[in-house]
Amino acid sequence: MQRKLLLVLVVLALALPAWADTRYALRVDGLACPYCAYGVEKKLKALDGVDQSTLEILLNEGLVVFQAKDNAMITEHSLKQLINDAGFTLRGLETQSISKEERKEERKDDH
Repeated sequence: MQRKLLLVLVVLALALPAWADTRYALRVDGLACPYCAYGVEKKLKALDGVDQSTLEILLNEGLVVFQAKDNAMITEHSLKQLINDAGFTLRGLETQSISKEERKEERKDDH
């Protein structure tokens, strides 16, 4: 059963259109000050595929949000390790596929 589920997930991942990026929302325990946020920010910016212009850290909510560029290979395991290495605990992770058009609209709204 687990193999079938894994196979289905792999097929779905491969079937995602190349024009889709991914938005990541990480719930992180222990983010309490700007210095803490800087440690996480520094590690995420060093990760291949992270769109640095989208990185946002909301201290009061313990939320880290960013988008990954096309074809980035960012796994839950790698994010968990990254957050642990920064001295914090990854409490939750949500991902969402977004199209290039949605991304362009978000950038228009920001300006």
